[in-house]
Amino acid sequence: MQGVDRLGITVPFPGVPLAEHRSWFAASVAAGYTDAWSAEVAGTDGFTPLALAAAWEPGLRLGVAIVPAFTRGPALLAQSVAAMAEAAPGRFAFGLGTSSEVIVEKWNGIPFDRPYERVRDTLAFLRLALAGERVTCDFETFSVREFCLSRPLPAPPPLYLAALRPGMLRLAGSEADGVILNWLSADDVATSLAEVRAGARARSADGAFEVVTRIFVVPEPDAAVARSLARRMIAGYLTVPAYAAFHRWLGRAPMLQGMWEAWEAGDRKAALAAIPDEVVDALVVHGDPQECRAHVARYVERGVTLPVLMVVTAERDLRDAVVALGA
Repeated sequence: MQGVDRLGITVPFPGVPLAEHRSWFAASVAAGYTDAWSAEVAGTDGFTPLALAAAWEPGLRLGVAIVPAFTRGPALLAQSVAAMAEAAPGRFAFGLGTSSEVIVEKWNGIPFDRPYERVRDTLAFLRLALAGERVTCDFETFSVREFCLSRPLPAPPPLYLAALRPGMLRLAGSEADGVILNWLSADDVATSLAEVRAGARARSADGAFEVVTRIFVVPEPDAAVARSLARRMIAGYLTVPAYAAFHRWLGRAPMLQGMWEAWEAGDRKAALAAIPDEVVDALVVHGDPQECRAHVARYVERGVTLPVLMVVTAERDLRDAVVALGA
């Protein structure tokens, strides 16, 4: 993609069984994608698709955005990260985040308490454990006694932190190797990175800092069709309390208030209709592949080092769309 040195694709591909992903990975690499990034919500776990990619496409760099800090115990999480790093030496990055009350508490039965502190403590524990240290420590949100990885890594993988608002953005800047952004416009990147840089002033060492951003892309030249699909995605995410607070912080409350009120009242149709075109066009990349590539490049111009596309299609074949966007 012109103007973009690295380009990621979100995996697994929707509707494609994991056992059939080998040719999709190969097609993605041939189209110019350098990275494959998974997620962990209600489909596959965050690691299995990457393990397959590690075996099938040794040139791909891999990452997960994100794994929740709550849903695995600290030791098991360290083992999962270490195993993935061993399977893809030097080309795996781990993304940690709070996730949400729905995923943590309603689906997994784990109290969603003090998410900032839990992420901070988990990041600190992983630093120690992945460096091969024997960890005995009372962190603020959990305790660990005498844990040490039995398969030490030659080098720990980079640890990235998913962040929305100032507190977590500053924590990413001060304690992580990169930040993972989501559901923001190209123009919003500067606002987020200002907070990351404020946190980075506390860093004791210089080094490369990655800015990973998942970008939702609808490669559809018919704007009405693309916006209809995009509105459903926006309503599904931006009514979640954390994302609603994020966009209030970004200054979009006046434009999104109608959606929030209709959604709260249970009127989904009115909620979708209340989302202005201006918001849709800012948050979801759409148009023909050339227009989409140009829009993605604007994120890179504003400081994103790795755009990761989440491709959603209306009528176009998904595989063709993924290839066309990477070309």
